[in-house]
Amino acid sequence: MMTDNVSWFKQAKYGMMIHWGLYSLLGGAYRGEASTAYAEWIQSKCQIPIANYGRLATAFNPLCFDADRIVALAKDCGMSYLVVTAKHHDGFAMYDSAVSDYNVVAQTPFHRDVIGELAAACRRAGLRFGLYYSQDLDWHEPNGGGYLSNDLENSGTTWDNSWDFPDTRRKDFAQCFSTKILPQVRELMQNYGDIATAWFDVPMTLTKAQSQELYDTVKALQPDCLINSRLGNGQYDYVVLGDNEIPTAIDQGAGGAVDYNDIGGFKPSPLGLYESAGTMNDSWGFSYQDHN
Repeated sequence: MMTDNVSWFKQAKYGMMIHWGLYSLLGGAYRGEASTAYAEWIQSKCQIPIANYGRLATAFNPLCFDADRIVALAKDCGMSYLVVTAKHHDGFAMYDSAVSDYNVVAQTPFHRDVIGELAAACRRAGLRFGLYYSQDLDWHEPNGGGYLSNDLENSGTTWDNSWDFPDTRRKDFAQCFSTKILPQVRELMQNYGDIATAWFDVPMTLTKAQSQELYDTVKALQPDCLINSRLGNGQYDYVVLGDNEIPTAIDQGAGGAVDYNDIGGFKPSPLGLYESAGTMNDSWGFSYQDHN
């Protein structure tokens, strides 16, 4: 017999995914240079120094943000769950993090906890709530991950922050993992009520032990939370296919496109759960030039 969370996921069918952060203010361009198709990668594409990129926080003041209206739209569209970026690759937290003051409450004139407001709105409306968290890449941190994989194609210039911190010989992802990544995941799993899905991404540097520790941490704090396959190293509950990949059938032996699932140690979903993440146009983050 299926547990409630497995049964829910099989029946959910359709959800909303929101990519929102400092990159949204740039709208896909920086000083006349356009981003790649994925505008949320603009800090890497344009190699924007942290000192400049961080100044975007002083202009981040979305006074018209209304979590209840967003959730109402999701419900009107027939969606049954919502996933939002708690921290993307730029390292900026969209919630009130005690681990790092590089966050929306401490650094912006908005001073509001976006994750908290969306979580509460979902509870009021009866939608399941999920969190995206970039558990490997963090361009704000000297020891952020990705530096072992710069020979692989990416949506910017390098996976890691090679413009502020060029010396890869000095980088130690274990330090970033223990002092920021793992503690922030604990915060998110403890402070925002029931979390339906933990949506991790691009496991480039994580060791098997680190993936296991994240998996175990989520399950200890949120036993019913389903963890996606981009956690890496074969630690997950459900498979996320390639970006915008809509297969005609699930290949139980391959997992669709050759992408992060292969990097992260893909195997078929142990629970028979699969998800395709699709953009509205081409970019995840807002891009003023993207009208596809």
